[in-house]
Amino acid sequence: MSATKYDCESCPAYCCSYAHIEVTKADLKRLAKHFEIEPDQARRRFTKKGQKKDERSLRHAKDPYYGSACRFLDQETRGCTIYSARPSICRRFPGTKRCGYYDFLLWERELLEDPDYVAITTEP
Repeated sequence: MSATKYDCESCPAYCCSYAHIEVTKADLKRLAKHFEIEPDQARRRFTKKGQKKDERSLRHAKDPYYGSACRFLDQETRGCTIYSARPSICRRFPGTKRCGYYDFLLWERELLEDPDYVAITTEP
């Protein structure tokens, strides 16, 4: 069994910039418990209508790298502020031993000979 080939601590949180971050009923219960509120309050406060009927998606906030990203992404540390209560889809990501975003990031950093490089995808 080979080891994982990515390091979320060295990534600017590409996965948090997905426009649609699905939230299930179980995720809403976990968020509600985390914030000590009712699941319906968590649904109204933290989610928006998803792509499909009866589907919910996490709301976004402005982000200096991507224009917008998950509202629970800390913009300074690029870490999740609700890690223990994060949605199921986030718990499963990337679902493989490699992360394509991280591979691309390493390629950019190697090409530019800058170990800290992060492409800014929005205008300043």
